Amino acid sequence: MNLSEIKYGQKATVVKVCDNELSLKLMEMGLLPGETVSLENIAPFGDPIAIRVGEYKMCLRLEDASFIEIKLTS
Repeated sequence: MNLSEIKYGQKATVVKVCDNELSLKLMEMGLLPGETVSLENIAPFGDPIAIRVGEYKMCLRLEDASFIEIKLTS
């Protein structure tokens, strides 16, 4: 499952980032494999989304979120 498919309020664990260039940028911002993320907000037209990573929020375009593989947690 990709991060772009997550529903509001769901929590997930990052498995990997499939785009090397994007992977480096996200790792610098703290989005690493094994981190828990949750969908916090969705823009009025559905793009971008805001996710919670640890103790902060990060906004991502859906296109970028589609490169992030996740595993849903309960």
